[in-house]
Amino acid sequence: MEKSSQQVLLTEQKKLALLLKLMTVIGVVIFAFAYLQVNPLEALLAFPSFFQFFITNFLPANFTQLPTYLPLILETLLFAVVGTYFSAILAFVFGLLMSEQTNPFRWLRVGVRVFISFLRNIPILVWASLLVYIFGIGNMVGLLALIIATLGFLARSYADSIDEIAGSKLEALRASGASYLQILFHGLIPEFIPSWINWTLFSFEINIRASSILGMVGAGGIGIMIQTNIRLFKYHEALSLIIILVAMVLLTEFVVNRLRRLVK
Repeated sequence: MEKSSQQVLLTEQKKLALLLKLMTVIGVVIFAFAYLQVNPLEALLAFPSFFQFFITNFLPANFTQLPTYLPLILETLLFAVVGTYFSAILAFVFGLLMSEQTNPFRWLRVGVRVFISFLRNIPILVWASLLVYIFGIGNMVGLLALIIATLGFLARSYADSIDEIAGSKLEALRASGASYLQILFHGLIPEFIPSWINWTLFSFEINIRASSILGMVGAGGIGIMIQTNIRLFKYHEALSLIIILVAMVLLTEFVVNRLRRLVK
């Protein structure tokens, strides 16, 4: 009986704790809406007007200009390819410098981590806006912004993966007198390759979307044409490009997921 009473008491305490957490979350959300002066009911009531505007102005999509869009679609894809895999090479070097298993110099690890955190915590659109002042509007801006943002994300991810892999697996090589390069190529890299592929494919998937967003700030690719068509009230052409972009993203997710399964 005593144990049963204790179990009932613990269950009640867990329910109370869960209720308090739920009330806290609801309170934070209500405070956020009040502070931002946003009425969620107004947003819900505006949806019918939005759908009416969309149906009236955007439908049907106009694909007659598709041949002229093909170079922009290719640009968007190549942005993601070059930005991802160029970043992946650089990020591996930075990952080695950030990991305490492969870099014994604490001051260097801390310095590199601070630098990578700086790159990672500045949004990609901010990088693009800053680079426009240096290079002007064009493909260079989009590519550099994508590389910088992806480098910050991948370097941190690679460093964490290296720390998980390293340790006891590399101690045997160290104890046998293997050089740094031997430890790297015979101990770390074979174990790291699956993580490298997974994180790189994940970044590529994200960068397909990011490439189109960068185009909207004048960095080239399909995004700049979407933005141009919307500004010129060519909504039917804009919708065709949006559909193409969604198809690109879905196809990329499908291919990436298949590649992940092959890796596993």
